[in-house]
Amino acid sequence: MSLIEAYVITFVASFCTLVIEIVAGRILAPFVGVSIYTWTSIIGVILAGISIGAYFGGKLADRFPSRRTLSVLLLLSGLTALTIVPLTNLLASYRFPFSLMMRIFVVTSIIFFLPSSILGTISPVVVKLALRNLENAGGVVGKIYAFSTLGAIIGTYVTGFFLISWMGTRNIVFTTGVILLLSALIVSPIFNRGLYRFFFLAILIIGLFFCYKFLYRLELRDDVYFYKESDYYTIKLCKSKSSDGKTELEALVLDNLIHSYVCKDNPLHIEYEYERIYADVLRWRYKKNEKFKTLTIGGGGYTFPRYMEVYYPNAQIDVVEIDPEVTKVVYQHLGLPKDTRIRTYNTDGRWYVMNCNERYDVIFLDAYNDLTVPYHLTTKEFLTQIKGIMTEDGILLSNIIDNFQKGEFLPSYIKTLKEVFGEDRVFLLSVSPNFENLRISTFIVLATNCKMNLEAFNRYVTARRHKGKATTVVVPDYLVERMMKGKRIVTLRDDYAPVDNLIAPVFEERFGYNRKEG
Repeated sequence: MSLIEAYVITFVASFCTLVIEIVAGRILAPFVGVSIYTWTSIIGVILAGISIGAYFGGKLADRFPSRRTLSVLLLLSGLTALTIVPLTNLLASYRFPFSLMMRIFVVTSIIFFLPSSILGTISPVVVKLALRNLENAGGVVGKIYAFSTLGAIIGTYVTGFFLISWMGTRNIVFTTGVILLLSALIVSPIFNRGLYRFFFLAILIIGLFFCYKFLYRLELRDDVYFYKESDYYTIKLCKSKSSDGKTELEALVLDNLIHSYVCKDNPLHIEYEYERIYADVLRWRYKKNEKFKTLTIGGGGYTFPRYMEVYYPNAQIDVVEIDPEVTKVVYQHLGLPKDTRIRTYNTDGRWYVMNCNERYDVIFLDAYNDLTVPYHLTTKEFLTQIKGIMTEDGILLSNIIDNFQKGEFLPSYIKTLKEVFGEDRVFLLSVSPNFENLRISTFIVLATNCKMNLEAFNRYVTARRHKGKATTVVVPDYLVERMMKGKRIVTLRDDYAPVDNLIAPVFEERFGYNRKEG
């Protein structure tokens, strides 16, 4: 084998390996979210596969040092790469009776271990075929592995920066499999004769056609009318109805979670109860025609920003949404007009806050959910930056999902906020007054830059709740103190923010992935 062939083959194999590794996170996100558990499993499984593949590849190279061996390995790597999507459809949503961590590891191993192992066998075989003598072995091996690493680097950047948003994960995986199969065809000495090559190509094209048509078919519910993969999410739109069944709604689904319900015809309709808490707080603080500035970190379907735009005509409404595709979908499909007063910034929330010159009266931190929590938006350092862009009497409203009785993320977040804003300036709001039986629920943590007359606010929402005009329930201080006792409560910092560990039990309980007892 010539050195040029060796460089190209190892480049292609490593390119495909890293493409699969980067795409793996997006493939698993709709089923298990994107967390430290997900990426730890992906990186560990693929590295283990490459390591074991390299070991057995060396054994094969010594025993069967031929182009035929290399072509068979490329053929198998292409075929196993093509199994990734069908296996994901078959297994990723299966509720294994394991803990969340073990479930993610098992699913990742079943789907990605074999393709990465076979791809790992290729480099040792190439090295064996490329070496002519031992005098220049170091230079040859060094160049081969340099091209292999270059392929891995390019595969990483091209996939992360371009391919996912351009092609989508299914098409990327399918194309990767095709590239490896064609490489097997080019390398194999069996197909030097035109007739064999013709028959192989014909069988390959027919097989790939049926594979793509049936095994790679995207299964969507009947009510889903829009689907797109962006650099950050799998975005879906589907039809829905309000809880009372009277109002037509559009549901924005990011990965596998409904992030927003939108009524295109009536921006004042609020379906999620936590957003009704937002509305209660604003009604208590501001009159309709009053001027004030708001910042929402985490735009989603822009449900509450659109509500504010209509209800408070003099309010300044800024939204930070990291995914420009989500914003585009809201403009094109969810009724946000082109002449809206809402100003959108498509960037990371922390980056915006770090570089912000505005001062806001109200900040909504709406970037958390119970499946994925961007830890860098939970830390004491970030919350200190938030405090720095608030007015003297500004307030922060953070949406948190946790288990009121057993959760550890909510009390840790409250503890962190109290260290930033003060012990007497952080409060907990709920949508349910049944605290003794309250388990997993949505809460709003309210932090203020000044002292707040919470008793007056409590009287206000209690009176409106009795009339069916308010949702908010103020959690009494003694219950908050009781909630924060006897648990692992930490101050979330940039250098120590175990958010994934803190929310894992809630994820398991909510989605039924916990180990069954008995």
